[in-house]
Amino acid sequence: MDLLKNVFSLGLGAAAATKEQIEKAVDSLVKKGDISKEDSKVLIKQWVEKGEQAQKQLDESVKLKVNQAISGLNLATKEEVRELERRITILEQQNQKTQP
Repeated sequence: MDLLKNVFSLGLGAAAATKEQIEKAVDSLVKKGDISKEDSKVLIKQWVEKGEQAQKQLDESVKLKVNQAISGLNLATKEEVRELERRITILEQQNQKTQP
């Protein structure tokens, strides 16, 4: 079973494999007689779970890197833009009051 997990990790890539790909790979192993039908269900579940975990880790890593890149660009945040818009509105209102 560990050998099959290693083959899966190397061959399909846990983060990139879809459930359909996993099922096809496991069905192929069942047809070859490498694993039983009962074991295939457990294997599919394990691989799907590992794939989902790997995808979550990848998503978090990408989010972190994107946030770091954006932070390095020194761009205004939504909150900062909203605050500036609020201040502009106040200044426009004050300016209208002082004009004849």
